[in-house]
Amino acid sequence: MASDVLTQLTRQPGITRAAVARTLRLSTGSATEVTARLRDVHLVTEVPAPSQGRGRPTTLLRAHPEGPVVLALDLRQSNWRSAIVTLDGSLQDPEYRRHRSRRPQVVLNNLRRQVEQARQQYGDRLRMVSLAVPGTIRDNHLMQAPTLEWAELDLETITEGTGLPLLAGNDATLSGVAEARTGAAAGAGTALHLIIEVGIGGTLLIDGVPAQGASGAGGEYGHVPFGDRSRACPCGARGCWDLEIDGRALARHLKQGRPDDPYAYTEEVLRRTDRSARAAVTKVVSALGSGIAGLVNAHDPDVITIGGLAIPLRAAAERTFKEAYEGGLMTFHRGSPPPVLPATLPDGPLRGAAALALDQLTTEPAIAAWVAQR
Repeated sequence: MASDVLTQLTRQPGITRAAVARTLRLSTGSATEVTARLRDVHLVTEVPAPSQGRGRPTTLLRAHPEGPVVLALDLRQSNWRSAIVTLDGSLQDPEYRRHRSRRPQVVLNNLRRQVEQARQQYGDRLRMVSLAVPGTIRDNHLMQAPTLEWAELDLETITEGTGLPLLAGNDATLSGVAEARTGAAAGAGTALHLIIEVGIGGTLLIDGVPAQGASGAGGEYGHVPFGDRSRACPCGARGCWDLEIDGRALARHLKQGRPDDPYAYTEEVLRRTDRSARAAVTKVVSALGSGIAGLVNAHDPDVITIGGLAIPLRAAAERTFKEAYEGGLMTFHRGSPPPVLPATLPDGPLRGAAALALDQLTTEPAIAAWVAQR
């Protein structure tokens, strides 16, 4: 029961004790007893809820100021971010650092120092490190990250010797978790999330939980062969969708060489108003819309959320997107196509990394371990 109460807190920050009781079908007395036990072991605290008129007053549940925390890390192509996360999902002590070098060992050493600093500051309150990475992850190993030009790295070196478990995941998957929990897809039973930065990634979520496949490497939608099969992708496959929907595709349509920074190049082309730039954007948006239709036909989601560059790309050619999306749907979907909504959480990977770590922190074994330590 304690686990269920904490899960409600992580999914609905600021939830009232009365709402927890209703959701979990607890009596008022049982809810009071459970929250009192959680308060005694420094897992939650309670503050008076705003008055709602007549009726018995209730309280808001908050993370205890001396309770367990997670260090969330978000590794990007040009920078990394971190935050300390409490049980109610609040992000504290945020930091942002640009890479001085993108060599793997340099970056991992910087992340390790951040872990060590957090360990020194929070001591045994720090229970886990959760890391978002723009690449394919399997069992805390990076298999490949084309945007970083990294391959086959053991990510657990950042927590080695600290006694802290590491939870590493793909950034697009984790941003989808955040959207499904507290963003544009909140409440959807089946949601598809896609994000374009360099290439496209995403995840399918069932009740807020990502379908990650047999080894945790699911959601690599950018490597579905929706593109030109004569074109080789850095991942090793041919005809990848990745190569049709980002700055590399725009440069190809404009008869220019591969840009050093496809993300910045896309932003530059989107600002242009000349005919050739508009034509290139239209081709990319058409590839985006038809590819999303293919995924809808495969997964039948309630809603699709899009993030990153997918939002301004669609906005730049809204009619083209609509025609490509609806034209690619099976007939029975066209009467009521799943809505394609812009993501609402720009720090989605960081929040998603936090959310999955909190899922583990609020299990009964994790709670028992915390209580035993106290």
